[in-house]
Amino acid sequence: MNFFKKVYCRTFQFFCRIAIPFLPYRTPKLLADYDELVAVLKDADKSRVLVVTDKVLHGLGLCDALQNKLASGGLHCVIYDNTVPNPTTDNVAEALAMYLSEKCDCIVAIGGGSAMDCAKAVGARAVRPDKTLAQMKGVMKVRKKLPLLVAIPTTAGTGSETTVASVITDSATRHKYAINDFCLIPSYALLDSSLTVGLPQNITATTGMDALTHAVEAYIGRSTTRQTRLNALKATKIIFANLPVACTDGQNIEARSNMLHASYLAGLAFTRSYVGYVHAIAHALGGKYNVAHGLANAVVLPYVLKRYGKCVHKKLWKMGVCAGLFDRSVSVEKGAELFVARIEQLNADNGIGTKLPCIELSDVEELAKTAEAEADPLYPVPKLLNVKDIELIIRQVAE
Repeated sequence: MNFFKKVYCRTFQFFCRIAIPFLPYRTPKLLADYDELVAVLKDADKSRVLVVTDKVLHGLGLCDALQNKLASGGLHCVIYDNTVPNPTTDNVAEALAMYLSEKCDCIVAIGGGSAMDCAKAVGARAVRPDKTLAQMKGVMKVRKKLPLLVAIPTTAGTGSETTVASVITDSATRHKYAINDFCLIPSYALLDSSLTVGLPQNITATTGMDALTHAVEAYIGRSTTRQTRLNALKATKIIFANLPVACTDGQNIEARSNMLHASYLAGLAFTRSYVGYVHAIAHALGGKYNVAHGLANAVVLPYVLKRYGKCVHKKLWKMGVCAGLFDRSVSVEKGAELFVARIEQLNADNGIGTKLPCIELSDVEELAKTAEAEADPLYPVPKLLNVKDIELIIRQVAE
């Protein structure tokens, strides 16, 4: 990266960091159960609910209790269940049409990050009919209060119930982009660990590694606050202690509950401190090949951390110490190596490989440019990489 671009990126990030305490971040209010959800909606004079989910969850009956509770509370409910992994502009258009035709006045997202991203985008389009999703790409392009939005995560990973972002894939071009605005933070979140019980090991693992990626990228970045650092460290410790249990014993409610809490903490950390090149590359891969976001993050994370080199060693060492992976007698360099090795071991233990064979080498340059365009100047990464650096990482992941 040339000198002038580096100066531009770091200057942009400096002013963003200075602005963090003054920006209108908010923490979603936590709901205990569906009864409290119904009470909140009725207190807000809401009567017609759009539930955004996917066909798998709907088919498994995970929406039934919600639907029954809303109905018994006198609330009209319609369900949009066509959301796909890496939700598309077509998904948003379909769900928006249902929202408008059914005269809905609030939205409940139940599912993983895809359902929540889709629901946020529906809300954005509902209040900004004058703008396309592409026109709201980037930062602070919505700027209008969304309909009341409640997020109910069924996976412990994305942290989307806490974040300012909605990540959408253009149905025509397969370009994946983020819409970032404070109004996209859900008003309420309902963390019900029973909804995650019995999830397949691969989904538990990849979503858990997604949460770990959020915590790591938030902590090692250059726009942290005391609170985001604490949240990231807490999340990391919880994940290393509980993800192996949640993966091997899908019925362990304590491990499931702890993972939901870790995902929530990591979400609070990265929505303020942002992420880095791991996410930028994962978004490029998800848009191009429809790779599940958690899987892409899990595979890419060790490569990016190694590419950063010495500039992240001290922070990775501290994360490892705080997570109980090793004690303070271990050197900083060795501790950083052990921390990355434990990430790789978590992947290996849960069937996550070290490569993504779907990547076509002929696409590497395009993917790298897409990732670089997303990351710079917005992401306050510990080390600025250029397109060639990112190409090298993607080739390592592919080959």
